[in-house]
Amino acid sequence: MRGLVFTFSPVFVLLLACNGGQGQTTDSGTSTGSSTDATGDTSTAGPPTTGDTTTGGPELPPLEGVADLHLHMFGEEAFGGGWFHGTVLGAGDVALAPCDGGEPGDHGRLKDDLAPLLGTCPGMTIQELAQLVPLVSVIAAPGGGGVVSEYVSQIPGSLGDTGEHKDRVAGWPGLEGWPRWDAIAHQQVWEEHLHAAYMAGLRLEVVSAVSNDWLCRAIAEENLTRPECDEMEDVKLQLEMAHDFVATHDWAEIALTPADARRIVEEDRLALVLSVEASHLMKDGDWKPQLDELHALGVRTLQPVHQLDNRFGGAAPHNNIFHIAQYAENCHIDMDCGITQGPVTLGFDVDANCRNTLGLTADGVELVGAMMDLGMLVDAAHLSEKGVRELHELSVARDYYPFYISHGHFREMLPAAKAREEKTTPAWIIEMLRETGGMFGIRTGHEEVNTYEQSAVANTCHGSSRSFAQSYDFARLGLKIAVGLGSDLNGFIQQVRPRFGPDACSASFPTEGACQARDELAGGAPPLGTAYDDAGFGHIGLLPDLLADLDQLGSDTEQLRNSADAFVRMWERAEAPRSGPADPVDDLDVQGVVELPAHPAREAEFPSECDESYCEASLATGEACRFDGECISGTCADAGECGMPRGTCA
Repeated sequence: MRGLVFTFSPVFVLLLACNGGQGQTTDSGTSTGSSTDATGDTSTAGPPTTGDTTTGGPELPPLEGVADLHLHMFGEEAFGGGWFHGTVLGAGDVALAPCDGGEPGDHGRLKDDLAPLLGTCPGMTIQELAQLVPLVSVIAAPGGGGVVSEYVSQIPGSLGDTGEHKDRVAGWPGLEGWPRWDAIAHQQVWEEHLHAAYMAGLRLEVVSAVSNDWLCRAIAEENLTRPECDEMEDVKLQLEMAHDFVATHDWAEIALTPADARRIVEEDRLALVLSVEASHLMKDGDWKPQLDELHALGVRTLQPVHQLDNRFGGAAPHNNIFHIAQYAENCHIDMDCGITQGPVTLGFDVDANCRNTLGLTADGVELVGAMMDLGMLVDAAHLSEKGVRELHELSVARDYYPFYISHGHFREMLPAAKAREEKTTPAWIIEMLRETGGMFGIRTGHEEVNTYEQSAVANTCHGSSRSFAQSYDFARLGLKIAVGLGSDLNGFIQQVRPRFGPDACSASFPTEGACQARDELAGGAPPLGTAYDDAGFGHIGLLPDLLADLDQLGSDTEQLRNSADAFVRMWERAEAPRSGPADPVDDLDVQGVVELPAHPAREAEFPSECDESYCEASLATGEACRFDGECISGTCADAGECGMPRGTCA
């Protein structure tokens, strides 16, 4: 799970999610040519000296099937049970019943008074903090929760499903057209949708039990099932639900060992691997018996950190709302580098390059060792760069014990502003994953990305499967890392956008999106004829549609379709004798990434009137228009001066 993203310029705008804010890039045509991160640091991982490539033994037959490395199947019980509408289990008209909206306890609405969540810090009033970080004044204002709830829905190209959303979306109109790609408060892993994905080839699913107490406390109290907002209680409930699920669904089984996983996949059933993602993992008391308890509940992989620094290590900061949550815990204000707003970073102790100075703590080092002793897999998603380096050192000390990243984005593929975030994965970390025999889960995210020249897919529909193809092809052709999906469904995050319909190609700016949608309809790969065409990757049942769209666009999906094999072999490597690096990594190549020009430079290429750009001949008869040039007919009837009020294409 990634979460809410705030940006502020110059009027408060709030975007939800992983990669919600669309950054600006540097000059057009710049190719990335070395494995350097956004701060200029080059990889310290030298080429390996030995070549043990066995991750389960060459005598074992390859497995077929898709692996999704990060999904919150029972997210309905995250955040005190107060956020998601809908359930995993039940008939569709019950589990996916229309939500009623309502006053003020709509399930997708935060409480009105968020000021207490800003913390009480000695020597700093809320008013003084707001002078440093103006977005604090919006959150702390009376009724601030309602304002935030509404702005959450307004990411580019989205109707959203938060706040008073009953007038924007009519619940669940049937089971085909909803959920949409931008749903963050409605169930996306209904059992029948999951079964459809399984029937189409999903064979391994890492089910992550998730929660965050700060977000729980931000939800209207009347919606909470467990108002104490205890992350670990939420987690344990979700783990118990997983066991209940497999007891009644014979096509799925929880894998407790890599041998289990191999057998389940070979039987053409779905292997569930249980994981945990919590900011306050094992918060209080001795963590060792708590780890034993999680292991007894079937957990075989987890993230030492999530959104916040905790007892085990430092998190990779990536969005403002969690900077505020971190500040509420430690009252730290950092002026060495600004990532919250202006020159200020709240909560996190960062260096001059805006990187978290906290790596693994002493407890974190012990936790990693204890997990390796148990044959568990360490998920480095959300871990600070310093923490990843230290994790790699621990891996090397154990003959290159594998670790992985369950859901992430490749730094080299992102626009410059987004690539500056520590919660992006640079090529030097991929080198570490390959050395240890790990793998990477590519987030099925909605952001625009740079163009990877070696991809057979044109980068001409931002946020769609064309964008996903750029990152996937960069992974398999350039980075040469074993990859699976990292969907993060039910994870408070949007998904792959559609290539058709009103949301098509909408991840950059409206004028460009309109032209890309026009051209996609005129000459792109045809629609699939399914809900995916207009809804995007709205739920797990549309997984086969995502893969089918990648196929017809020209990307080779074989690696994704066999990613269950990569995961099982990684896990087998953790238990097998090892003798050096799994992969020499000397063929990693980040050449061919061409940075997109900044939005203003691209927008300047479109025609404009009254200083407003528009997409020429993109609107059909009857559609609302501002200027004659927007209409296919060339006539925008009854439009006012400079398009106010709007007219109609004749």
